[in-house]
Formats: sequence, C-alpha cells, structure tokens
Amino acid sequence: MGKAIRAATLIFLALLFQSCPHIVHGDEPVDINVDIPIFPPANPWNTDISGYPVHPDSNAFIGSIGPSAPLHPDFGTVYNGAPNGIPFCVVDGSERRVPVVFDYEAESDPGPYPIPYNAPIEGGPASTGDRHVIVVDRTNLKLYELFAALPMGSYWRAGSGAVWDLTKNEVRPDYRTSADAAGLPIFPGLVRYDEVASGAVNHALRFTVSVTRRAFIPPASHFASDDTDPARPPMGLRLRLKADFDVSGFSAANRAILNALKKYGMIVADNGGDWFLSGAPDPRWDDDDLHELGRVTGNDFEAVYTGDNKY
Repeated sequence: MGKAIRAATLIFLALLFQSCPHIVHGDEPVDINVDIPIFPPANPWNTDISGYPVHPDSNAFIGSIGPSAPLHPDFGTVYNGAPNGIPFCVVDGSERRVPVVFDYEAESDPGPYPIPYNAPIEGGPASTGDRHVIVVDRTNLKLYELFAALPMGSYWRAGSGAVWDLTKNEVRPDYRTSADAAGLPIFPGLVRYDEVASGAVNHALRFTVSVTRRAFIPPASHFASDDTDPARPPMGLRLRLKADFDVSGFSAANRAILNALKKYGMIVADNGGDWFLSGAPDPRWDDDDLHELGRVTGNDFEAVYTGDNKY
C-alpha cells in the first residue's frame, strides 16, 4: 500500500510540474549549463567574488537583516498545493508569440513574448503572490520574465516585464525595474535541481530581505523602498558565505549550494522574507534535506563591496 501511495504521489507531482509544452523536465530534457549559456562568463551573476573586499558596512547590513535568523530555501517540491519556488519553462523558436499588456508599461519591454498559454506561474494559477512567469527561448537565447502575470486567453497581462539577451551583459537603465524589484533578471539567480545534482552551482543566487534601502548597487537598477537608514541593505547588495564556514556536515546537494554562496554569493533582489533563497521547484528535491540549510544563519555571511550606491 505504501508503494502504491508513493507511486500515485510521484505521478501527481509529475503532472503538476509538466505545465509547459517544452518544460525543462519534459521528454526532451535541456542541460541549461551546456545548451543555454546564462549570460557571458564575465557577467556579474557568473563572477567569482570570493576574493572581493568585505563591505565597510557589512556588520550593519547583517545586523539589519538578522544575524541569528536562518537561511530559508524558498523552493522545493510542493507548498500549499502548488510547486514551491519560482518555476520556468524552456521553449524553442517555434513558440507562438503573444501580446502582453503591462501595468507599468513605461518600465517594461514591449511584447510579444513567446509564452505558452499554460506556462507555469509562481504559486500556481490561483496565486495571490508575485506570480512570476519565466520563459527561456533556447533557440534565440532570450530570457522573458513577467511579474504579476495573468493569462487572458489570447494575451497575457502583467505588472511589469523584461527581455534579456543571454549572450550579452546588458543592464536595465537606472531607476527602471524589470520583473524583479531590483531591476535584475530572476532566472540566473535561481537554484536549479539539475545543477545541484551535478555537484556544482556556478553562479550567484537570488535572495530577499524584508526591508531594503532606498538605493541600489549596479547591476541592479531600481529600488523599492522609502527607507533611508544606511544599515538597510540596498538592492543589488552582494553577500557571501564566510570562507571558514564548515560545510562538511551537509549533504552533497546542500554543499553544492553552500559552496556557490562562498564563491559567487547571493544578491538582494526583492523585498520578502529575510534570508529567503530563491530556487526553481522540482519534484526531485528532498524538502527535509533542504530544511537543513536553516542551520546557516545571518552571522555566517558577510557583505562584499562591488560598487557604490545609487540613490
């Protein structure tokens, strides 16, 4: 009986995650790291910052976010009946492009976007949260991202949206948002199961804090706060796990994540839960194992200097 329940659960999870015609977990799996380069090697998301200087305000930033608060993996299998994390799907150049109507049209890249009618939405179709939609065009090497996305039949409606050329180091104009509050792309900062299973995460990660500052550090281009307290982290601030943090007691999967946090760090990208680390949902995650990342706390991090604030 136990085996039957487990089999039924796996079938349910597979159907739940197979909501895009060319979904990365479909019949034609895509190796993101090999088939789809996520920005050039010199891109900030791909930069080794293990040797960067500690930010002079590092202690203040850590104190503001919460020195004893745990690292929280904001992704996994299922939460409240929907895939847990920020989903994405991969399409090819044949995907039909559809119009997108934006609430923040002046700050958004115009459509049409190659978004399948059943593209996965963060939090599920009934979500009242951020409702991000992410589509990677594997043929044209483009990244399409929406915030507050709603399918409207023949078109999509969204709060904001951005298109990224994955072969270039482009940034948004100053004070212009993207599908993320910091004006950054979301996809390159997600923890993905396939890369963790391979043993290495070779890019920086995205995370949120509850209160940010009215400032940003490039490549971020936008702030989303009226708070001017200098102890608050600006959008785009980069933190890394301290080099002497012992990862030996963690699983191989969690070591891959923690080692990435030592080498590439994580970037403040939005207002949300403190120390909430972003990733893509996948039925293969071990939620209990991911929960072990909560043994890492704010005191185990330090902010690094990557540039001056813009206000």
